[in-house]
Amino acid sequence: MRDRDLYAKLLGIEDPWYVRDVDPRLEAGEVEIFISRDERAELPCPVCGAAAGRYDTRTRTWRHLDTMQYKTLLTAEVPRVKCAEHGVKQLKVPWAEPGSRFTAMFEALVIDWLKEASVSAVARMLRMTWDEVDGVMTRAVARGLERRQSQPLRNIGIDETSFQKRHEYVTVVYDCDRKHVIDVLDNRRQFDLEEFYFGTPLEHLQSLESVSMDMWGPYVQATLIHVPDAERKIAFDRFHVAKHINDGVNKVRVDEHAELRELGDRTLTGTRYLWLKNPENMTAKSRLRFEALRGSSLRVARAWAMKEAARQLWSYERRGWARRAWKRLIGWMARSRLPPMVKVGRTLRAHLWGIVNAIVLGATNASLEAVNSKIQALKKRACGYRSRARFRSAILFHCGGLELYPSAHLVHTNS
Repeated sequence: MRDRDLYAKLLGIEDPWYVRDVDPRLEAGEVEIFISRDERAELPCPVCGAAAGRYDTRTRTWRHLDTMQYKTLLTAEVPRVKCAEHGVKQLKVPWAEPGSRFTAMFEALVIDWLKEASVSAVARMLRMTWDEVDGVMTRAVARGLERRQSQPLRNIGIDETSFQKRHEYVTVVYDCDRKHVIDVLDNRRQFDLEEFYFGTPLEHLQSLESVSMDMWGPYVQATLIHVPDAERKIAFDRFHVAKHINDGVNKVRVDEHAELRELGDRTLTGTRYLWLKNPENMTAKSRLRFEALRGSSLRVARAWAMKEAARQLWSYERRGWARRAWKRLIGWMARSRLPPMVKVGRTLRAHLWGIVNAIVLGATNASLEAVNSKIQALKKRACGYRSRARFRSAILFHCGGLELYPSAHLVHTNS
């Protein structure tokens, strides 16, 4: 079999396209394949498919999968046609997507590698520039978002994740049912979340059953404005409520530890994680020490008891019972004479309506917290991102549940 026939078979090149020549430049480490189109074949408009006249021809080159250890290039004379309705358009080629300088199969390889390694690592492995690899990722995400069908939303989660140091954040909107990121917003302002709601069909906002979030005011205000009946759908996530309470317990410990050290008492030295950890997850040695501490007259022991009481209040099914139980706990905090816990109690009282919603609706951001951990791992692997656009693209690539591969690759692999 001649080289031209072999490469035509390997590439899946079919009439009216054909392999005209193969140039193996072994010293340069390259193989260049020249592809032409039968001039007698009809030229369709790439937009409407109607027969069109030839306008001119442009030479285009794409990188393909390597032949053995040799970098492989496809070069073709691609006609441009003049359509009566759509004007001058370049003819589509079956081996690559418009606007790309890589074949669909090569882009699919890059996408597979990107799922396993950083942009820089993929660039080194495949002898590409950083911008070329980033371009493949950006096009893959754009394809995936275009293919994603607009579907009704039932339960969504909203949370911030750090973009850079100095309190730089983006907002992640997550579909809790389909387990993928819906969108990544530039900041955590009310305006940013409102932009998301403006771009969501009204019927999808109406279908929402729960919107799980932390107690960040801008998120709450944007949701109250745009989501129908939001005051019964906003759910303050258990994880964030627990974080507020844990912060209060830890502040009590810090203050008490400072006082005891001045008296030469080191009872609380090295106990930070004992008060924050679930006793069921402690080692036997830690549990013995903790049992003695929590049964003492320490102020932090009283604060911890409030934390434990809160942990038991998430199993209610009726709104009235849940509200009464939390009001009792908040009253206990208010009377505790422990300033950090009094402050936590005021926060819980102001947001009790959303806490009760979370309990009754069974809404949680637990899966979104796992996604946030994955996002931070991606950021660490990439040694950070310089722009929000690239950070957004990486999050959607890895966590968006998108169909990323080029159409030409899908057709080729399914045939």
